[in-house]
Amino acid sequence: MNKMKKNAGFTLIELAIVLVIIGLLLGGVLKGQELINSAKVKNLAADFRNVPVYIYGYQDKFKAMPGDDKSAVTHLGASATNSTGSTSGDGVINGVWDSNTAADESILFWQHVRLAGLAPGPTVIPTGTDMSSFVPSNSNGGRIGVSATTPITGMPGTYFMCSSGIDAKYALQIDTTIDDGNTSTGSIRAVATSAAPATAIAPAVITTTTTGAYTVCQSF
Repeated sequence: MNKMKKNAGFTLIELAIVLVIIGLLLGGVLKGQELINSAKVKNLAADFRNVPVYIYGYQDKFKAMPGDDKSAVTHLGASATNSTGSTSGDGVINGVWDSNTAADESILFWQHVRLAGLAPGPTVIPTGTDMSSFVPSNSNGGRIGVSATTPITGMPGTYFMCSSGIDAKYALQIDTTIDDGNTSTGSIRAVATSAAPATAIAPAVITTTTTGAYTVCQSF
């Protein structure tokens, strides 16, 4: 008669080793995700730090505001577009940050800083009413824009840089990194991207449990 072999199973030591391995794997995954999130926030925050450099660098070089430069052709060459109209050369970047009007100074801004060698990107402004191929985008694919028009109610400052389509958790981390950690006060504020028209609206309070996409704006 054949005797049935007894299944010994796992010992407590073997189970402990398996649990330790699982714990290490989970820890590695979480750490990796944390590093990815940190890198994304750094990329998004860098956009807000770069725009003032563009403005002050252009001012220092040409004694004019990029986008508002009525002598851009003289300063940058024949491929540049001069700012025209009653507000040309008044020291203000007119036009809303998310404009789709080719002649607006908030659109000319990008051509001027690029031709000046301060920023990368195309320099030929498209015709029509779609500027998506011309204006820069952030690492989330949202639009970046600059203007002197106040985008969010109560924001103090002379110029404003806005970046749209940013996840709530990243928006809060950007505010914490650059400003006061409150998306409804200070120089960094946010509104829901779906509720961010050309006119100023009240800022949103983002917490650690908030979800959705937001437009983050900085004043300087």
